[in-house]
Amino acid sequence: MSDDTVRIVREEILSDHFLPLKNITYAQRRRDGAPQVQSREIYDCADGAAVLLYNRTHRSVVLTRQFRLGARLNGHDGFLLEAAAGMLEGADPAARALAEVREETGYDVDRLQPAMQLYVSPASTTERIHLFVAEYERDRRCGPGGGKPEEGEDIEVVELDFDDALAMIGTGGIVDAKTVLLLLHLERHVLGRHGEAS
Repeated sequence: MSDDTVRIVREEILSDHFLPLKNITYAQRRRDGAPQVQSREIYDCADGAAVLLYNRTHRSVVLTRQFRLGARLNGHDGFLLEAAAGMLEGADPAARALAEVREETGYDVDRLQPAMQLYVSPASTTERIHLFVAEYERDRRCGPGGGKPEEGEDIEVVELDFDDALAMIGTGGIVDAKTVLLLLHLERHVLGRHGEAS
């Protein structure tokens, strides 16, 4: 598609309490050549980074469990198992991922392996997330994790058998999209399934 297919006509900030919620009006030339004008509400989110910790020897992963209001409002209890993650806030994605691992899990890791970059929900947010995996050692835990209480974080650190975590995708125990994708990435590219060579 050419760059002139869509033109932003107007932006209006509706709310700016946590992240800016904007009403965007845009003009679009349809594929048949006809013009149309649309308005959509969209959160102008900061990009993020997430990292899934794994241990090859123990075939384990480290996840976090914290409350997510959106999930509660849509029928879940709201306490999701997730990979450690956070907003970039101007930082390099890898640097932010390493910082989030230390803050949320207490583990110190040396090297990140890039997995993928994805748009989280492009119809309603601008957020792009950078996904990584990293190998951790149990004796390199440098703190309790748990996040930053001053930012309202109350994070439980959960170590799981990797194959049990994979199974939880099917049973609904793990429903966070970035975490599901990172577990599947680990299965395909790093650890394989139990009993398979990786």
